[in-house]
Amino acid sequence: MITALRRIIFIAMIAGIWEVTSRLSSLPDFMFPSLSQVLETLFKGLMSGQITEAIGKSLGRILIGFMIAIIVGLILGYFIWRFKLVEDTLGFVVTALQSIPSIVWFPLAIIWFGLNDFSILFIVTIGATWTMTVNATSGFRNVPQLYQRVAKTYGSTGFHFLRTVILPASVPQIISGLRIAWAFSWRALMAGELLGGGGGLGQLLEMGRSLGQMDLVISVMIIIAIIGTIVDNVVFSRLERNVQLKWGVK
Repeated sequence: MITALRRIIFIAMIAGIWEVTSRLSSLPDFMFPSLSQVLETLFKGLMSGQITEAIGKSLGRILIGFMIAIIVGLILGYFIWRFKLVEDTLGFVVTALQSIPSIVWFPLAIIWFGLNDFSILFIVTIGATWTMTVNATSGFRNVPQLYQRVAKTYGSTGFHFLRTVILPASVPQIISGLRIAWAFSWRALMAGELLGGGGGLGQLLEMGRSLGQMDLVISVMIIIAIIGTIVDNVVFSRLERNVQLKWGVK
């Protein structure tokens, strides 16, 4: 309760400073809109369906791309951890690919898939896959040897060993990977929609920029921040707390 109150007061202070500064500033409204103007644009966009439709398109794309990245990342992470040959070859390549910004793949995506949803989905998936792979590999690798020896002593092998020992013990690291992968895929999505069109919040940002409507741009930025905060606090933080409770950390 105290934390929520502090956050509300802090946001209210920022809002008040923003409103006063924008009204006293000599900059025109299209360059530095007031908070009331931004909120009015945001309300109109939600009521007209312009922003809600863009939210739906963006969330649909990121959920599909993120789920693909999770599956591929876990599979690649398992093989890199399990087989030395794969670690020395594919593991090295994945580490190198992780350093490449996902938006760099966009020209290739356009050539391969065209300027459509598939190209945006591709860079969203690429944006999260390598991060997920690295974190999954690290999680599998850091499972205590004691757990593995005890399980093998009791005859656990194959898929049973993976399901009952490796995956549960690596869950904290995997959750951290999920949180980072989500952030990377979200950024890749906005970049792809900015350049590729096809609707979505990124396209609204580009439209606001081209029309000189900074109130629309800031409105979309607020929506992006709200969605990111909700996902982090409702999904990932809750998962992390549940894991900590299960493991007796809290």
